[in-house]
Amino acid sequence: MKSALKHILFFTSAVVILPLSVLCILLSTLLNNDGVLASFSQFLSLVPSKLGVYLRAGFYRFTLTRCSPDAVISFLVLLSQKDTEIAEGVYIGPQSNIGRCCIEKNALLGSGVHVMSGKEQHNFSDLERPIKEQGGRFQKVRIGQNCWIGNGAMIMANIGANCIVGAGSVVSNDIPDNSIVAGNPARVIKSRD
Repeated sequence: MKSALKHILFFTSAVVILPLSVLCILLSTLLNNDGVLASFSQFLSLVPSKLGVYLRAGFYRFTLTRCSPDAVISFLVLLSQKDTEIAEGVYIGPQSNIGRCCIEKNALLGSGVHVMSGKEQHNFSDLERPIKEQGGRFQKVRIGQNCWIGNGAMIMANIGANCIVGAGSVVSNDIPDNSIVAGNPARVIKSRD
């Protein structure tokens, strides 16, 4: 019964938010895709409680590369890149910032987690030009299934399946499956297998 009620709520939320989703898609064809999505994301991040969770999941189903209808995208979570994938059972804690990434099944992200679009977003080698004019390259970061990312972590590289990332860690290099990592930069401190 509970599962059926959740499916009804997910469907209803998707229908209610559909006009906003269509507007976002239309504006994205005329303007900068990611800029439009970021603006809508800021607006939707302000809707509190379960209502906000359901509306955000309904909206992102249509506007991201992929978003499971049962994803929990909490209050004040900002998404900035359309090319983002959020799988089934994913939880993203309040005040997180999500860039271009693929978050796999049952991954849990604590509050204030920042998932950057790789670690090459900004070039800064030319001392004669402002950093903002030097460009950069966005990369799609992968967070494996069944991971737990602690509060305040910053993710700039891929994380394998079944990993635990300590609170406040800065992941700047790829992490192998079944690892427990912590620190800045994050280092493997233990294996889970």
